[in-house]
Amino acid sequence: MASQSAHSEAAELGRYLRARRTQTSPEHVGLTVGAGIRRTPGLRREELATLAGISIDYYVRLERGKETRPSPAVLDSLARALHMDDQEHQHLRELAARAARYAPEPPPAPSRTVRPHLKLLLESLRPNPAYVISRSMDMLAWNPGGLALYAGLEDWPAKHRNLARYLFLHPAARDLFGDWDRQITACVSRLRAVAGTAPDAPDLTNLVGELLLKSTDFARLWERYEVTGRKPMQKTFHHPRVGTVTLTSQSMQLEGTPGQRIGVYTAEPGTPDHDAMTLLDMTAPVNTPSPEIPRGYAHGRAESGRRQAD
Repeated sequence: MASQSAHSEAAELGRYLRARRTQTSPEHVGLTVGAGIRRTPGLRREELATLAGISIDYYVRLERGKETRPSPAVLDSLARALHMDDQEHQHLRELAARAARYAPEPPPAPSRTVRPHLKLLLESLRPNPAYVISRSMDMLAWNPGGLALYAGLEDWPAKHRNLARYLFLHPAARDLFGDWDRQITACVSRLRAVAGTAPDAPDLTNLVGELLLKSTDFARLWERYEVTGRKPMQKTFHHPRVGTVTLTSQSMQLEGTPGQRIGVYTAEPGTPDHDAMTLLDMTAPVNTPSPEIPRGYAHGRAESGRRQAD
């Protein structure tokens, strides 16, 4: 088992290098391309090795997963040669560190339990849509608007509610997002960044395996192996119940949890977007509260919302 795990980690490092190499044009790194047809997309192995100042044989071993302990200097040279940004460079370091550790067993899936105080926090954020998701984007807890914002997601059983699955497989997702292509690209990049450091974790492999089988769009983007971080941004939703609404999103890591994050959407009070957000919160189906939210607390919030509307 240890040797299989070591091979998996090294192969992941090689896959990342190969993906970045084949998507980096010679012109982008200052190489002059002669006349004639290049059979290799992007950089050739020997070109990248030369730019990084390492031997071609050593680089080939890295890409094929046969070399698992590249030095920090080699990693930095490869990152410079490929013009990686800070996020991509850090991901390369993490993959190399994991390949060198030879993890003896695949890590278990993290707990899906959300602490009660976090569920109360979600309720306190109303009418702002908010939810807690796992590292693999399973929706673990939510307030009414947090679930209702993703039109149609409430129709799926709770254990199947996953934002990546929704984007690629739910028929309502393309209509909800006018920039659906941008949304799915960012989604795959985030999953790639997480899966690269835990390639054998069952929560990630099961989701990725399902999406590779069911979505050609996911398979295409997964092959590109792009990684990015989460940044605050505005999202526009073309919602079937409240119309078009533009909200500012913020995602934050939750301390003391197994990779859980909280996502919150906000709008400036007094704006049409805030009014639509409030309406969404008030009209969310009553049978889809976040699991285990104290009934009295949720009822009190609902009564407060009705009084404000009156």
